[in-house]
Amino acid sequence: MRLPSLGPEPNYTALGNSDSESQSHTSFVANLRARLRPFFLCFSAIVSLGFVAWVVLAPIEERPAKQAVCTSPPIRREWRALTLTEKHDFVRAIQCISKTPSARDGNLTIYDDIAVLHGGIGSWCHRSACFLPWHRNILAIIEKILKDRCHYRGSMPYWDWSLDWMNLANSSIWDHATGFGGDGDKDGPETVGEGRCVTDGPFTELRPVIYNHTRTVHCLSRGFRDGDIKGRLSGEKFSPENVGSILRLGNYTDFLQRVERDLHNTLHTSINGDFKAMTAANDPLFFLHHANLDRLWWRWQRENPSVRLFEYSGRHMYNSTGPASDGDVLMYGGFTNDLPVREVMSTEGRQLCYTY
Repeated sequence: MRLPSLGPEPNYTALGNSDSESQSHTSFVANLRARLRPFFLCFSAIVSLGFVAWVVLAPIEERPAKQAVCTSPPIRREWRALTLTEKHDFVRAIQCISKTPSARDGNLTIYDDIAVLHGGIGSWCHRSACFLPWHRNILAIIEKILKDRCHYRGSMPYWDWSLDWMNLANSSIWDHATGFGGDGDKDGPETVGEGRCVTDGPFTELRPVIYNHTRTVHCLSRGFRDGDIKGRLSGEKFSPENVGSILRLGNYTDFLQRVERDLHNTLHTSINGDFKAMTAANDPLFFLHHANLDRLWWRWQRENPSVRLFEYSGRHMYNSTGPASDGDVLMYGGFTNDLPVREVMSTEGRQLCYTY
């Protein structure tokens, strides 16, 4: 069952500079607002009668309370720094929300809610200034959900892929017992995003219900690819040398563009399957990938905090026409509070409280 599109197919692609891409983007911006309302109405009718309520009217259940001072921020750690018990606790919590019904749509789970949110409103915060703050805040919300709903005892982990860049496909992150399972079954049928069912690891029973604009119940899918070579992942972009060159960039716009193009997009379009689409949160590895991107932003900010904790520039959202400011609003469609960018520029403020 195909759902109406908001614009260009929202697969992850590298930032481009061609005239055709610029014209495509201009057309997209001009038509997006007019097309937005019909999209939500159609999505409501096709996916569930309650979706409009989810997007616009639903009560917000997961509101992190603001705190006066962040005095003892928990430390987010690299996946390999967790004990086996801590790893199992995170996996258990992810499995828990994948079985917990959504309060907004009885046909979905909380886990599906996250993928729908990222594939909808979240897609507007790609190729734009809000990419880093939008994801920073939603990761904090997801961490809170894991704790409140499923009694997770830790903080959001991250995957530092620069440790694996020379042989990314053989990283321990793919281990069936201590990681997230590996590539899709090379002998199995193709499912979504040029991927195949993951048949090892703790998430073989995941059944996401949405892929991009389409309602299609499917297995967690991956399809490792390095150019034309299947089963391999390109690691050059994740080398310490390349990551270091990004961290040395002097302004937010240049830093953001390289983070999104080199690090974010490359992994999404190498893993494929669920990771290839804007509903990439169908794959639990999404959280660790974005936590590492957030960690790099955190590191970049710490190099010059008096400037970089306030530096925010570019085009706020994909459909914005004016320059970005830290007073621009990050939108979450009723899943959690909308809030100004300035509230999440620091990981140790009134809204957020964690460190790396």
